[in-house]
Amino acid sequence: MNRRLRTLFGARLPLASGLLVTLILAGCATTPPAPTASMQAAQQAIANAERMEAGRYAAGDLGSARTKLASADTAVTEKRMILAAQYADESRAEAELASAKTSASKATAVNDEMKRSTGTLVEEMKRTAGDKP
Repeated sequence: MNRRLRTLFGARLPLASGLLVTLILAGCATTPPAPTASMQAAQQAIANAERMEAGRYAAGDLGSARTKLASADTAVTEKRMILAAQYADESRAEAELASAKTSASKATAVNDEMKRSTGTLVEEMKRTAGDKP
C-alpha cells in the first residue's frame, strides 16, 4: 500500500506542479482591462472644475489633475493598467478638490461682499437716524 501511494503521488506531483506553474504564469501574463470608467470620471471632473473657473481659483490643483490624467494616458499606452487606474483616480480627486476650493473661494467672496454691504447699510441707517430730531 505504501509503495502504491508513492507511485501515485510520484506520478501526479509533477503533473500538479506543472499545472500550478501554468496557472500562475497565465494569471501574471494577462493584462487587466484599461480603466476607461476611471479615465472618463477624471475627464468629467476636470471639465466640471474648468466650468467652475477652477483655473482662476485653484490653478495648482487643476494643473495637477491634468498632469495625472496625462500620466494615466501614458500608463495605458505602456499597458500598465493598474498604475493607469491609480493615476486616473488621483486625477479625479485633484479635480474635485479644485472644484471644492473654487466653490469655497467664491462663497468667501460673496460673504465678504455681503459684510461690506451690511456695514454700508448700517452706516447709512445711523446717518439717517441722526438727521431726524
